[in-house]
Amino acid sequence: MTPDIYESEELTSLIIQGMEDTKAKNIIILDLQDIDHAITNYFVICHGSSKPQLEAIADSIVEKTVKNLKAKPWHKEGFENAEWILLDYVDVVVHIFREDRREFYQLEKLWADANITHHHYKE
Repeated sequence: MTPDIYESEELTSLIIQGMEDTKAKNIIILDLQDIDHAITNYFVICHGSSKPQLEAIADSIVEKTVKNLKAKPWHKEGFENAEWILLDYVDVVVHIFREDRREFYQLEKLWADANITHHHYKE
């Protein structure tokens, strides 16, 4: 499932940098590789407080992944309402929530069998 041009871990690192650059909150990585029939290797999840911030987070991620790996999302959705933006890089799927939508959908609980890593900003 992993494209030959980059590794999932390298892509995940750039996604996190894009989130940090735009002050995304509560960044977590769900490693789904050991879960049977998982649709991807990793989920990277964060939230923001407004439509402009969610759009800025998504734009920052796409800019970093294209610039550094020439990797564009295979699929994007959620920009219309910007309550939950999804960027699908096939083996890494990014979920950018508005805070109340993140609390409502609770992806972390839905995928509780995943290995969960909480990311802390490097200052």
